[in-house]
Parts: sequence; C-alpha cells; structure tokens
Amino acid sequence: MSTQQTYYRRVDLPAGDLHVYASDPLFHGMGHKVLEMANNNLQIPNIRFMSYTPDAHVGVGTCIGTTAVWGMENGFVSPSIVGSDIGCGMRVHLTNIREEELRDVRLRRKLVKAIERLIPVENHARGFFSDIRLEHVLRKGLHGLPGKYVPDAYTPKKATSLTHVESSGFRFDEAELDRLPEHVWHRAHRQLGTLGGGNHFVEIQSLRIHEDNRDIANRWGLEDGMVVVMIHSGSRAWGGSVNQYCGSEVAKTMSRAGLGTADPKLQFAPLDSGAGYAYVNLMYSALNFAIVNRHLMAFAVREAFKETLGKAAELRTLYDLMHNYACEEGEGESAYFVHRKGATKSLPAGHPGNPAPYLETGHPALIPGSMGTASYLMVGAPGGAANYHSICHGAGRIRSRNATKQLVTVDEFARSMRVGEEDEIVVNHRGLEAILDESPQAYKNVDEIVDSVVGAGLASVVARCRPMATIKGI
Repeated sequence: MSTQQTYYRRVDLPAGDLHVYASDPLFHGMGHKVLEMANNNLQIPNIRFMSYTPDAHVGVGTCIGTTAVWGMENGFVSPSIVGSDIGCGMRVHLTNIREEELRDVRLRRKLVKAIERLIPVENHARGFFSDIRLEHVLRKGLHGLPGKYVPDAYTPKKATSLTHVESSGFRFDEAELDRLPEHVWHRAHRQLGTLGGGNHFVEIQSLRIHEDNRDIANRWGLEDGMVVVMIHSGSRAWGGSVNQYCGSEVAKTMSRAGLGTADPKLQFAPLDSGAGYAYVNLMYSALNFAIVNRHLMAFAVREAFKETLGKAAELRTLYDLMHNYACEEGEGESAYFVHRKGATKSLPAGHPGNPAPYLETGHPALIPGSMGTASYLMVGAPGGAANYHSICHGAGRIRSRNATKQLVTVDEFARSMRVGEEDEIVVNHRGLEAILDESPQAYKNVDEIVDSVVGAGLASVVARCRPMATIKGI
C-alpha cells in the first residue's frame, strides 16, 4: 500500500508557525536543531511569515534555507537572517561552445588553468581590477564600472550584462558608507573579481533541456549540449566588514531595548532604528559589491575562453541573482520586507517583479548542486506565491566540514569526480585533500531537493547542467 508524498507542512512551534517545503525524508532528516532555531527566529517581534526550503540546515543564528517576512510598518531587519556573506549568489553565462568541443580532458585542464590565472582563488589574493573605483561600484553597482568591463553595453541587441540580472544596482543612503574605516575600503578594493573559499566556485557545465519546459528554454536561448558557465560568490571582505560593524551596533540596540532570544547569536533590530537603518543601507552597498564581483569574474572567464578556444568564443549573461539578502518587495500598502538566507527568488511568468527580458516567461532560478553533481535552471510557478516566491539555493550540507574530512576518504571523493575517466570533472587543485570538505558526500542529494521544490508547486525545471570542470577557492 503506497502513501502519497507530502512536500509541504506547517509546523506548530511554541513561538508560531513554521512553513516547511520538503519531502517527508528531507523533512525528517533536518533534525531537531533546525526547529529550535526556527522557534528562536519566530520570537522576533511582528514577524509575519517564516519558512524553510528543502535544503535547510543549521547556520549561525538562523538556518540556511530560511525565508522570513515583516511588514514595512513596525518591521524588523536581522543580519542573522541575511548571513555574513551578504549578496552571495549565482550567475550563469551561455557560451557558443558545444560540449563535444571540450571532450578532451587535456583541453579542459588548459581552460581551468587559464581561468585560475585570471581569477585569484586564494582567500587573501589580490584581484586584477585595480583601475576600478570601489566607491563607484558600491554606490552604483554595475553602472559604476568603466565601459570596457561591460563588453555589450553599446550593442542593444546583445546587451545582457545590465538587463539580465536580478538587480544591476541598489540605491541607498550613501552617507552611511562613512561608517566603515579606511582599511576596510583598501582590503575590499583588492578583492574585486576574486572567488573566495568555502563553497564558492566557477564551474563549466553541459546543458540538457527538460522536455516539459522546452519552449521556455528556447526563449532563453538554451540548447542541448551547450556549454554554460556557473559562478557562485559574494561580497567578500566588504560584506564581512558590514556584517561585523552593523552586528555590533544591532547588539547594542537589542541590549538597550531588552530584545533577545535563547540564542545570543540571533541579531535583529527595528527597521526604523538607527542600527536597522545603517544595516539596511550598508547591506545594499554589499549587494552592489557582490553583483559586480560576479560580473568581473565572468569577464575574466570570457577572456580565458577566448585565450584557450579562440577569439570566436563568446559568453552572454543568462542571469545573476542573490540568495543572501533582505529587501522591500511588493507595492504600496501590500509592500513587505523579505529576508532570504540561502533561498532563491523564483518568479513566474507575468509577475511584475521580473526584469523586462523575462516578464513573459519568468526569470531563470539558478540552483547549484555539489561538486560532481548536477545543477539546475528552474523557473517559478504561480504556486510559489505561498512562499513569497522563494525556493532552494542548492543542495544544502548534511555534515560539517570537520565531519566530512573524518568520514570521507580522498578515494571516495576521486570516484565521485570520475578521476581518470574520459568524463572526469577537472578541478584546479592537484590534490583533492585541499577541498575534501566540499566533496559531494558533504551535501544532500540535489535531485531530491529539486524534486521537493517541483512537488510543492513552487517552480519547475527548465534544464539540468552536468559539471565538466570546477574551479574552487581555498
């Protein structure tokens, strides 16, 4: 006797209702700690809604995979429900290269070396974009870049750099920038166009269209066998400094107002407080940094493709989006302030929040897998409105970095990367020991995550992307 799969449940916690979008096995595998953290979050005053996506797992103060919403009046902002890597997100570029052109593993290695030469992967490495004014990109986002770094800016029929993005730049009170000391500016400027460590990556993938959404795929310019480039990174030192400075100010506000929960690491402040105002505005500057950082890495990848495969090689932006941020959405009296921490906005066709090129189809939602596993391009469904149009942001960890190093062998990691096989997933590290904590065994099964999102009616699959080569930071 079969039982029907459940992809949504409302969990009644002492502090309020938690909405969970996950299959039964994924929900039961989350553990008690994620519910304990949710209960703490639900104690923040005036919270309107909170949910978990199927990749939810324990974080600092708040679980990764959280969506939390307040009204604009008497609302709150929480650095904990944004995360320390403000603006961390995804970017995908389409190429005119076919997967058979990269079948030779030696050519893939050559391409990886070219990318690594142009994108520093060491955590404290200096970027190559010294002629870019940091204050310009912080204030204007992509519009603060010199024209030579926006290669399609003056060719309207091909101009995707500024239009095919969740946001090309956030406006904010620029006076708030004066709060951060000079040394932060210096360090952050050096990091423009750099990858960072942890789960950040640049990945070369081959694409397969999902038959159910072939029409949408065609309108996005996707083709079976197309090589695509996926980039995952965030706001680097600038976002970290914003989080550190504002976290201290928020903590002072909480102490004065007698606010708090059982978790001392959970930070929040009223939107109309001085600390809340400073955080929101400086957060927007970090979002601008993150958007530009991914753009510059894509610019470098483009140069590496041309260097390795010839000047005819080309990359154009499919989409860029964030999964660690908070902002105002909706309009007028129905406006609200939504936080997404490890959650991806996924709007359906016709939603006015879509950028103009994707108004008729819905925009691409970019969902990475773990190293050695598939990634997905998805599109929002109307049912996603129930979750404020949030879906998963990836596979989600199932074990800590230390536990992964203790439980997973290098040989197991190598087998999952197909080392020595014709379809080996080439990585930029000679020894897999250096990135063992990022092996696929550290993560949930991304296929099951995506199945939950589809099963819950939040989004559908447009294409599946298989990794061919990965550049990881350390």
